[in-house]
Amino acid sequence: MASNAAPSPAHGHADPLAVLGDLPGVPEAVASVRKAVDGVYGHRVMRRRSDEVASEAALRGARASAALADADWPLEELRRRSDFSADAEARTVGAALRLTAEAGQLLGIWRQSPVQALARLHLVAAGGVADDATVGRPRLSGEAVDEPLVPVSEIPLPDPIEVNARLEGLADLLRAGTRAPALVVAAAVHGELLCLRPFGSFNGPVARAAERIVLVGSGLDPKSVCPAEVGYAELGRSGYLAALEGYASGTPEGMAVWIAHCGKALELGVRESVAVCEALQRGAA
Repeated sequence: MASNAAPSPAHGHADPLAVLGDLPGVPEAVASVRKAVDGVYGHRVMRRRSDEVASEAALRGARASAALADADWPLEELRRRSDFSADAEARTVGAALRLTAEAGQLLGIWRQSPVQALARLHLVAAGGVADDATVGRPRLSGEAVDEPLVPVSEIPLPDPIEVNARLEGLADLLRAGTRAPALVVAAAVHGELLCLRPFGSFNGPVARAAERIVLVGSGLDPKSVCPAEVGYAELGRSGYLAALEGYASGTPEGMAVWIAHCGKALELGVRESVAVCEALQRGAA
């Protein structure tokens, strides 16, 4: 069982994220992701139709993120629907779509105040869906958390005091800058948010949207055409949770497993967008 006493990345080193980047296997994962991303950005379709690829990547990423949150809808259903308020599954899909759209608008806020950006993401996801008193702010003592993907039995829930301290520590790290590769930073943000579950709802979708912001803002995926969410869904919920337990353990080995998992997911997302490029080139999409 993973421990909720895992150290925040904020402790122990002047640039702790860079230390994660040096863990065994991580440089190889970083290089593999870089090669894959360079491949899709070098595709001839990206020269003139990158907006179409980005739009399709956003839709597929949102569908996958919703699937991980227990709302597994076919892609064509998302294209067909305009109302996402009918039931809990529809609201989850709608939240994922809104988060994907909002992520691209938050780069400036993210750089100055990651915690404020996270609050905005939660407001976008949960506004009109969850109890208004809990929307757009970290949870308070005694408030329930609805996060089926990360059960408390597997990764214990930190109390609100620890949540706030670790959020601020993460924000300080991000504002200070790091020499760590984008994959490492994105994986750390994603893993920390999933373990903290700082909000009463939609923590998984918010964590994945935050990862997307990091990947875009870092310059690794500036056009947002590499939907890592697709990869997480393809690798499966059990693999996702098992890798996250590695992050929660706080051990170098566990951290490396999580970063490698995030890298594999991103590569699978790239593969999805390469397929989109090929379809556009053939005139099939």
